[in-house]
Amino acid sequence: MKKLLLILAIPVLVIVLGVAALVMFVNPNQFKPMLAEQVKNQTGLDLEISGDISWQFFPSVGLELGQTSLKNPQGFQNPNLFSVSQVGVSVAVMPLLDKTLEIGSITLDGAQVHLETLKDGRSNLDSLTAAPQTEAAAEPTTTSDASADSTASATDGWQISLSGVTVSNALLEMSNAQTGTFTKLYDVGLNVSEFAIDQWTTANFEMKGQNNDQQFTAKGTADFKLAQGFAEYALKNIEFDATYQDAANQIQQAQLKLATFEFDKPNSIDFSMKGNAAELTFDAKGGTTFTIDKAMSMVTLSDLSLDSTLEGATLPQSPMKVTMASDLSFDMNKSFLDFVLNKLAVNKIELDGKATVQLADIPKVRFSLHSPNIDLDEFLGLNQPADKTASTGGEQTGGASKPSASEVEPDLSALKGLDVKGKITIDKFKAANAHMQKVTADFSVNRGVAELTSFSSELYSGSITAKGKLDARQSPATYSAVKRIKGVKVQPLLKDVADNDKLEGTGNIDVNVKGKGLAPTAMKKNLSGTVKINFADGAVNGINVAQMIRENYARFKGQSLDGQQGPQKRTSVQ
Repeated sequence: MKKLLLILAIPVLVIVLGVAALVMFVNPNQFKPMLAEQVKNQTGLDLEISGDISWQFFPSVGLELGQTSLKNPQGFQNPNLFSVSQVGVSVAVMPLLDKTLEIGSITLDGAQVHLETLKDGRSNLDSLTAAPQTEAAAEPTTTSDASADSTASATDGWQISLSGVTVSNALLEMSNAQTGTFTKLYDVGLNVSEFAIDQWTTANFEMKGQNNDQQFTAKGTADFKLAQGFAEYALKNIEFDATYQDAANQIQQAQLKLATFEFDKPNSIDFSMKGNAAELTFDAKGGTTFTIDKAMSMVTLSDLSLDSTLEGATLPQSPMKVTMASDLSFDMNKSFLDFVLNKLAVNKIELDGKATVQLADIPKVRFSLHSPNIDLDEFLGLNQPADKTASTGGEQTGGASKPSASEVEPDLSALKGLDVKGKITIDKFKAANAHMQKVTADFSVNRGVAELTSFSSELYSGSITAKGKLDARQSPATYSAVKRIKGVKVQPLLKDVADNDKLEGTGNIDVNVKGKGLAPTAMKKNLSGTVKINFADGAVNGINVAQMIRENYARFKGQSLDGQQGPQKRTSVQ
C-alpha cells in the first residue's frame, strides 16, 4: 500500500515542483518584448504592456495581465485601437487528469475599443482584416477535414465548467468621417455566473449608448442552459429594459419579459412601453405566445394582444384608447405572412379582418377589413359645439391672401412599388351626419394603377354605386370615375345634413367623367363627361305657391277668401 501511495505521489510532486519552479524562476514580464514583436510582425501595430504580467498557481494555474494597449496607426484621432486595464484567467490543474476543464473566473476590466474610418476610407482595422498569405491557406480540403476530425476526437469526453465571467467598465466607439456618424457604447458590463454543461447559468448585462444625437440605455438578465457539444440550448427568465431619447422623442421605459424560450414549444412574452413621440404621449402594454420550430422555418404568434392609451392635441380624440387581439404566422421558407385581426378597437370604433403578405421585390398584400359601425363625426369631434374663437375666424392675418393652389402634378411614383388588393365592409357608417348602411368597397393598387373596382351602399331608401381608376404609370396621370345615386329620399337626407326638411322628393344622379392631370388647372381643362341629375316627386314644404297666387289675385279683385280652407303649406314640384 505504501508503495502504491508513493507511486501516485511522485507524479503529483513532479507537477507541483514544476509549477513552483515556473513561478520562481520564470518572470513572465520578460516576454513583453517578444509579444510586442510578434504583434508588430503580424499586424504592423504596436503593442504596449505597461502593467505587470503575473502568475498564479495552486489550486489553479492562472495569468493576470495589467494595463495593455494596441496602438492605432498614424493619422487616427485616438491613440489606441484597443486597451484594457486588467485581464485575469485561471485553470484548475488536478481536474485536467480526469478530462475536466475547470476555468476560474475570467475578468476583463476597462476594455476599450476605438473603431475609426477616415474621410479617405482608411480604417484602423485594415491591418487586422488583411488576409494573411500563407501556405496553409492553400492546403487541400481533406487536410482541414482531417484536422477537424482530430480536434473533435481530442475534445470528446471532456467536461467544461466556468466559474464566471466579469466584464466591467467596457467601451466601444465607432466613428466614420465619410458618413459623419458616431456611435458609442460605454459603461458596458457583463456578468456570467458559474457555468457548466446541462446546468442553468445566469447572465446579466448593462450598457449606455449614443448614436449621433440619440441617447439610449439597456440592461437585461437571462438564464441559459447549453447541452453537451453546444448543439442545443434553452433560455428562461429573460428580462430586458431600455430607454431612448433624441431631440423630439423619448421612451421612458421599454420592457420585455420572456418566461421561457425553447424550440417547438409555446413561449410566453410580455412587453410594455411608455414615452412620448411626435407630440403624443403613449402608454402601451401587451403580450403573446410564440412558437419557433427548430429548423427556424415557421414562426407563429397566438393571442397577440395590445392595450394602449394615446394622448395629444393632434389626435381627433384625446385620450385615445387602442386595443387589439390578433394572431400571426410567418413561413420563412416561403416568405409568407398570415395575419388575423380578431379585434381592433379605437375608442368606440371596432374593426376585424385578415391579411396576407407575400414578400417579393414588390410585396403582394391582400386584406379584408370589416366594421360593425363607424361614426366619423363622433371620432373626429365634428358633432361637438364649435369654439367661439373658431366661429369668429380666429386671429386675422392683416388681409393677407391665401397662396394659390400648386400647379405641380403630385408625385405618385410610390404607387409603382405597390401590389395591394383589399375589401372593406362597414355595416353602418355616419359622416357629416349622413347615415349609410351596408357599405362595401373593393379596390386595388398594382404597380402604378389604383382602381376602385366597386363601391356600393344603401342610404335613405336609395343606393349608391361607384367605380374609378387612376393610372399613374405615366405623368400626368389619367383617371376615370362612374357613379350612380338612385332613389335617395331627399327630405331625410337634408334633415340630417342641413337640418332642413322643406324639400321633398327622390334624387337620382349619374356621373361618368374622365380626365388627365391632377393639378387644378389641368383638371378643369381636361375633365370631360356627363353629369345627369333627376329629381322626381318633388315638393317644397312650408311654402304653398298656388295659395299665394290665389290670395294676391283675390286682393287685386277686391274679393275675400273668408270661409275658405286655410293654406296648405306645400308645393309640388314636377
